[in-house]
Amino acid sequence: MPYTLTPDTGIDPNADNLNYLKDHVDTGDRWVLNFGPQHPATHTTLRLVLELDGERIARCTPHIGYLHSGFEKLGEHLDYNQYVTIVSRMNYLSPISNDICWHGAVEKLFGIEITQRCKVLRTIMAEMGRIQDHLLCVGAAALDLGAFTGFLYAFNPREKIYDIVDYISGQRFHPDWTRVGGIMKEIPDEEKFKRMVKNFLHADLEQAIADLENLVNRNRIFMDRTQGIGVLTHDEAIAFSATGPIARASGVRRDLRKDEPYLCYADNWDGEGAEAVKFSVPIAHEGDAYSRFLVRLEEIKQSIKIIDQLIDNIPQGPVDMYVDEKMTKPPKEEVYGSIEGLIQHFELIMTNRGWEAPVAEAYKAHETANGELGYFIVADGGKVPWRVKTRPPSFINFSLTPKMLEGHMLADIVAVVGSLNIVAAELDR
Repeated sequence: MPYTLTPDTGIDPNADNLNYLKDHVDTGDRWVLNFGPQHPATHTTLRLVLELDGERIARCTPHIGYLHSGFEKLGEHLDYNQYVTIVSRMNYLSPISNDICWHGAVEKLFGIEITQRCKVLRTIMAEMGRIQDHLLCVGAAALDLGAFTGFLYAFNPREKIYDIVDYISGQRFHPDWTRVGGIMKEIPDEEKFKRMVKNFLHADLEQAIADLENLVNRNRIFMDRTQGIGVLTHDEAIAFSATGPIARASGVRRDLRKDEPYLCYADNWDGEGAEAVKFSVPIAHEGDAYSRFLVRLEEIKQSIKIIDQLIDNIPQGPVDMYVDEKMTKPPKEEVYGSIEGLIQHFELIMTNRGWEAPVAEAYKAHETANGELGYFIVADGGKVPWRVKTRPPSFINFSLTPKMLEGHMLADIVAVVGSLNIVAAELDR
């Protein structure tokens, strides 16, 4: 059970932080410890300032760390295609998910409906991104608690995802794959792409997940270190605006793929009555680190199920939606075969003179691996956005650390932070 702070500890949980430091730390009653950014269990540049009562955490103050790149401000200086190179770097665990969400927001702003083929390809890669992100999270959660083999089981299959991303985009780590109204280029060889995806899912991933579950799911050490640790109740998850696996592990039944469906998660996604892909949303009720681990494992299995429904049913036709209002790239045959197509391509790619953005605003959110990722765009008719605001799941999730950590032992930090899967670049303001 979490340690309960009582009045005889000399700690007032509601006291001002500076006064507390003055009254207690300076007199030797408490001591302050920086957990991170160098600590290997933080995995990144984030930092927690802890006030310790022995090895008990009396107070935790999260700091966003030192990865300050001005990602949102850069949105005011790059056009609607160029900015995809920035959103790829906001979550370097599953960058292709950010690409898809960003251009979903841009297309909502412009009023563009992408092609059926593009919807299917984006849905497949969005689920690959979810798998990619969850594998690192569950693997690192095991590693931080001493299960190095478990980390290898989860991390090795991610290399196959990088191979697939490299095949469709030409880049392994930051694909920058989407474009307004489509994707950067057609799949080089569709049959090879299908083979790569199916071999990864059924020859590599399923076995890796089974090995990981056999190793840690009922492991007494792992269970003792995670069960009852970092508990977030259903009402607390809602009050703190938690989303994704963290909220669902606390019993919150919300998944944007079901509640605000998009791409192939929506019915009639092809305009001809096509049904939405079928999958289940894993829910737990304990709200602890162990539940968050199990929810992510189950979401990987559901992602496999979604991809299996789509991979052999990729529609034929164009991958880009060509719009005459000079907002999307013309087809390659027009670029190579007509002066009008060549000029439009040149204006969009080389001079940025082609954009005719409306004077409007739009917000679009996707259900990514760590929760609700949303982009709010304000356009003033120029070639670049007037303002870009990101709703990053990690920024919200990191704010939960004081609630989850205070009263626990110092050693519990690695279990709690590992279950939250904080990505430092999403903390950037």
